[in-house]
Amino acid sequence: MTKILFRQLLIGLMVGIILVAGFYFFAQPYTYQGSFIEPPLPAADFSLSRSDGTIFRLSDQQDKLVLLYFGYTACPDVCPTTLYDLTKVKTRLGEEDASKIQVVMVTVDPERDTSDLLEKYVTAFDPLFIGLSGSMEELESIWSSYGVYRKRQDNTGATGYLVDHTARVYVVDANGNLRLTFPFGMTAEAMADDLVHLIESK
Repeated sequence: MTKILFRQLLIGLMVGIILVAGFYFFAQPYTYQGSFIEPPLPAADFSLSRSDGTIFRLSDQQDKLVLLYFGYTACPDVCPTTLYDLTKVKTRLGEEDASKIQVVMVTVDPERDTSDLLEKYVTAFDPLFIGLSGSMEELESIWSSYGVYRKRQDNTGATGYLVDHTARVYVVDANGNLRLTFPFGMTAEAMADDLVHLIESK
């Protein structure tokens, strides 16, 4: 066997290996870094009044992915960290994909969080974020539907009390189904990757 023929065979073999490896890599299903819900679960619909008097209804958002978070304005750490991370998610997504998501925070502290206060709080992070409050009866129904833990801890801070609460972000897809949850501490990069795949797969 001549050196030229041997070299051609070697190159052909290497190209074949690269093609097979590339096919194998791209054929692998995407692995979500958040908690992927399969089969999807219908997200519990709800409606609450916004600070401007309009009604926010979850089922009206079906052209977007809704990133639903339960928190409160006097939260000293977890809530502001999460909202800041979600602003970074939007930045990583870019303008086109960011326009396809809606961040919504529902309060777990209706005793202090009025609709006006919530709206001012969340829009300080991003002017398109939505903050929602309501009566205790309305909110307890929503918390229950999403399995949200919420417990008031009295005399635990300068604000008078703190609220222990579920810190996950719930992702509702454009069909109104619960598809993902993101735990507290998940990076903006990982959340953005999951959202891009969910947007592209719809």
